[in-house]
Amino acid sequence: MKKAVIITAGGIGNRMKQNTPKQFIEIGSIPILMLSIKAFYLFDDKIQIVITLPLHAILEWEKLVNKHGFEIPHQLVAGGETRFHSIQNALPYVQSADFVAIHDGVRPFVSQEMIQNAFIAAHDFDVAIPVNPVTDSIRILKDEYLTFVDRNSVYSVQTPQCFRTEKITEAYQLGYKSDFTDDGSVYENCFGKLHFYPGIPENIKITNPADLIIASALSEFFKNNASFPQFG
Repeated sequence: MKKAVIITAGGIGNRMKQNTPKQFIEIGSIPILMLSIKAFYLFDDKIQIVITLPLHAILEWEKLVNKHGFEIPHQLVAGGETRFHSIQNALPYVQSADFVAIHDGVRPFVSQEMIQNAFIAAHDFDVAIPVNPVTDSIRILKDEYLTFVDRNSVYSVQTPQCFRTEKITEAYQLGYKSDFTDDGSVYENCFGKLHFYPGIPENIKITNPADLIIASALSEFFKNNASFPQFG
């Protein structure tokens, strides 16, 4: 089974309140995006790695690669107007792979077991979407009032989302819709029901300053943990 991963990284991110693109911010002296790449390379050093970056960030990334002596093989693809278009740009480069995982570049705490589970589930069901139960109380806005929702029926969606390559490629050929929130919704639009697998609470998406504080603590905690070798 030949595997690939597309790791997508967006722009600066206003919520981070920094000029540095959030994927380039360092945790333990290593840029977040490098940690995400390393997680997949340590899972399988033969995996094909494709990175999408905004065109304006590619030169800065290349400088970071030189600065950190980062030698993990990867291919850069210029991102598009939206996440959808960035993935659409990257998919032609992974057509030789049987299965492709698509991962947020600012989720460096993906575990080896989670990556493995993603590819196993995609092999069995063509699609694998990680979800995690929500622990907060939840309300939704309805008729200008925040209405209670049973949190036991609510799940957050994570990445890596993993697919049979030919099928997710077909799904992306149908074109963009504004209500696509992730790759799973693109697949669902084309093929119907998804298959879900368990996410993990540690697999946070780093989007604001508070997340950086949590991420620094997690990186120290997971050093020498075989499930998270990217921090070793």
